[in-house]
Amino acid sequence: MPASTAHPKPWSAVAPVLVDVAMGRRPADLVVRNGRWVNVYSGEIIPGTDLAIAEGRFAYCGPDAQHTIGENTRVIDAGGRYLVPGLCDGHMHVESGMVTVTEFCRAVIPHGTTTMFIDPHEIANVLGIDGVRLMHDEAMAQPINVYVQMPSCVPSAPGLENAGARLSVEDVAEAMSWPNIIGLGEVMNFPGVAANDPLMVGEIAATMRAGKTVGGHYASPDLGRPFHGYVAGGLEDDHEGTRLDDAVARVRQGMRAMLRLGSAWYDVASQVRAITELGLDPRNFILCTDDSHSGTLVHDGHMDRVVRHAIQQGLKPITAIQMATINTAQHFRLDRELGSIAPGRLADFLIVSDLPSLVIDEVYARGVCLARGGRLEADIPAYDYPAHAKNTVRLGRRLSASDFDIRAPEGAQRVRAHVIGVIENQAPTRALEAELAVENGVVAMDRPNDICQIALVERHRGTGGVVNGFVSGFGYRQDCALASTVAHDSHHMIVVGTGKEDMAAAANRLGEVGGGVVLISGGRELALVELPIAGLMSDERAEIVAEKAARLSAVMREMGCMLNNAFMQHSLLALVVIPELRISDLGIIDVTAFRKIDLLMPA
Repeated sequence: MPASTAHPKPWSAVAPVLVDVAMGRRPADLVVRNGRWVNVYSGEIIPGTDLAIAEGRFAYCGPDAQHTIGENTRVIDAGGRYLVPGLCDGHMHVESGMVTVTEFCRAVIPHGTTTMFIDPHEIANVLGIDGVRLMHDEAMAQPINVYVQMPSCVPSAPGLENAGARLSVEDVAEAMSWPNIIGLGEVMNFPGVAANDPLMVGEIAATMRAGKTVGGHYASPDLGRPFHGYVAGGLEDDHEGTRLDDAVARVRQGMRAMLRLGSAWYDVASQVRAITELGLDPRNFILCTDDSHSGTLVHDGHMDRVVRHAIQQGLKPITAIQMATINTAQHFRLDRELGSIAPGRLADFLIVSDLPSLVIDEVYARGVCLARGGRLEADIPAYDYPAHAKNTVRLGRRLSASDFDIRAPEGAQRVRAHVIGVIENQAPTRALEAELAVENGVVAMDRPNDICQIALVERHRGTGGVVNGFVSGFGYRQDCALASTVAHDSHHMIVVGTGKEDMAAAANRLGEVGGGVVLISGGRELALVELPIAGLMSDERAEIVAEKAARLSAVMREMGCMLNNAFMQHSLLALVVIPELRISDLGIIDVTAFRKIDLLMPA
């Protein structure tokens, strides 16, 4: 069955039709009978409820819709099952799934997601405003609601990195006039906001003037003066909290606290205690995913997974559902369009047979059944990306093992070095130090103590630049190297390895295929995920990408890496807006102090 991609008519245009249906003067297109209405406005579960739908919107929600049934009305018996609003993801990046918007939708619709608020700052760092427009237009072609936040920080931290493009205040102001732009994406340059940086001030002001939502990203544990300055700048939400105090502070300051459960970020349990233990009002808490790997989407779920997890942490089922529906809609000023089962709203709903475990039997969007029994039933055609969105990996030259040498000071036998420390299931890293041996003038890795090498390879302008450093936490025991052009947020190329020959081979391989992720061991290619669109996304089906990603994960484990979703950890090692230590094309970055530091410390 082909899914309708027509943009729904506004409530104002179809209100007379909805009134006629509710009054029984006109038949509904679809009636769902005998359900338990999960009412996110009143917080009730109301048995014996019927829903009448016309023009893709709810016309009647009440005890008996018999008067709305006509000769051609389709009638469904819910059989006492729960009628739940379609789930909303309040903050996410499609590119993290390594698939296009269309394939992301195909993967998540069976899991009950009918609305997404996406920030395409990954493709923006490669292709600029043209890349945002590509994803904006693709989003509008979907049978579910996919709203776009205009990226705010490209590059994410000016002066600490160079991306493939730059966005200006003028770009943001232009995008605010596009039909599917819902607001400003996460403002990661939190020191810039607190310092009244003209770029940040201008972008936020342009968004406010357009009456749209300003997304936040305060990735610092400091809840003192810098945090207060950030909030005063106009930020309305934040998903970077990891502690109970973070959630409390944000809500008290009038922000929405977005609690995320992604493929590698487990930040719900610690923060949801603000509701379950401290008794804070849940209306200003929102559930989201931020970054979900394709394997997670296909095998584990999307927002349904987050809601289940939140319930397991002690939330009432209806509260968790509110945090993934009406709270999100209200935050983006869309509660008259979505986020609830109520008259006039888009008919996005789920038929659920068990509420605490959220067993989703059927998924409807705009009154059309898109999935049943966990399987997509709608035909959603692929979306073609133009040639200029591909072949974006430009190394400028073929790399060799010597490009990854780290020279020691003249005559040194041992050196002390800064080391990036990976923290499992969290986005922050630790700033570690290690004493390392010197062999023939080159600083050696310390594999017995889990210290291997990391390199950032410039890939946007073909400069041939390579920045080297050290990283700890992956646990590799075999000779190997993993290279990826998914390298948040500037998306150069990150290579982590235990051997320099393999590191060079991995980097060159991605140059050949136009981007992706590859693992090489002893000169042999063991896993490859091709990502030809901006070096970030595949043009293949989500299931195929998930299979290739699963192969990659399995091989990483064979090499000794036992981290949960280790690739996601790998891909954030250049994210110079989250403490403590990162790598960029300019060098090693101390994100706590927001400055470049030397890799090797004075003797």
